[in-house]
Amino acid sequence: LERRIWQHRAGTVAGFTKRYHVTRLVHFEEFRDVSNAIARETQLKGWLRAKKVALIQVGNPRWTDLAADWYGADAGCVQQVQ
Repeated sequence: LERRIWQHRAGTVAGFTKRYHVTRLVHFEEFRDVSNAIARETQLKGWLRAKKVALIQVGNPRWTDLAADWYGADAGCVQQVQ
């Protein structure tokens, strides 16, 4: 997860996050089994935006960046979005 967040923040991954400058981690779930993680991701992708927002509101009502302190202050390529 840490590597993936770094890639998105550095803009090295093409797609939605790069196009719309999405750099904050506001929700994540941990799974021991990769097939369960993939099934959950597929489920979430099928949800309407309002349902996704409600899920985030329950666990992170202030939409705090959960990965804000994962990288040192000198993480030059990471852009913070306010």
